[in-house]
Amino acid sequence: MGKTAKRIAIGATIAAVGGYIAGILTAPKSGKETREDIKNKALQTYTEAEKELKKLHTQLADVLGQVKDKADDLTGKARSQYDDIIKKSQETKDKVRELLSSLHEGDADDKDLKKAIQDAEKSIDNLKAFLKK
Repeated sequence: MGKTAKRIAIGATIAAVGGYIAGILTAPKSGKETREDIKNKALQTYTEAEKELKKLHTQLADVLGQVKDKADDLTGKARSQYDDIIKKSQETKDKVRELLSSLHEGDADDKDLKKAIQDAEKSIDNLKAFLKK
């Protein structure tokens, strides 16, 4: 899935959740039922975000491994670019891992999830571009 398609999917998911919550709040249900529905939908959204982050974390690890394998032959400017890309990608991978832990503990928010997904996608794209050189 391309970067634009993922952004659209994330936006659609957020819009769907917003619509779902609006529908729940206007439905003729008890407060307890409404709160339970909201809680379940929020849990489902976080579960989907967690799956996406896990997938991106695995992809990032795989592509990092491929780039590291290619590094043995690099010198000069190419080696410097490699070092920079690896450092930034490893930092992103570590942040995704930390966010996954926060997600399990219930400490992650939507803004953090979106940023982590965007950063991981960008790192993967940068690593893949480096591999094509």
